[in-house]
Amino acid sequence: MTVVTGSWLRRFAAAAVAVALLWPVVAPRAQDLVAVPPLRSPVTDLTGTLTPEQSAELEAKLRAFALGVWDTDANNGVLICVLLADHDVEIVADRGFNAKVDASEWSAIYDAMERHFRAGEFEAGAVAGVRLVGEVVARHFPLRPGERSPNELPNRPALL
Repeated sequence: MTVVTGSWLRRFAAAAVAVALLWPVVAPRAQDLVAVPPLRSPVTDLTGTLTPEQSAELEAKLRAFALGVWDTDANNGVLICVLLADHDVEIVADRGFNAKVDASEWSAIYDAMERHFRAGEFEAGAVAGVRLVGEVVARHFPLRPGERSPNELPNRPALL
């Protein structure tokens, strides 16, 4: 059991009242002290806390969320995000794959796409990525006999 003494409680209450009284004066001025640069990306790391890889991963996840990848019944949506400015590819898979697909499977798809892209074969790289992701989905989320493809997400490219 924790016992709070009266003197501690009085000091805490006094500090809380002081903050409450000063807040309307201090808050607007504090906001003026920090210049916020124009947003050029969904991820803006003003503190330099994230590595470029972490920023790219977070940006890909935000894009996946915006496209509804997380809204499938079986939690098996996959987004292949080609980051043109960064010359990189991110494959973001929903949580339904976590226990079923090892990271090495996603890495193999990434590597196949990257090989094509480095050779200037952009269409072949994109097609290979989509085909390989489709194989992973079919292997881990097979259709039941007589079931038609319950495609819940559009397969068209989206430029963000």
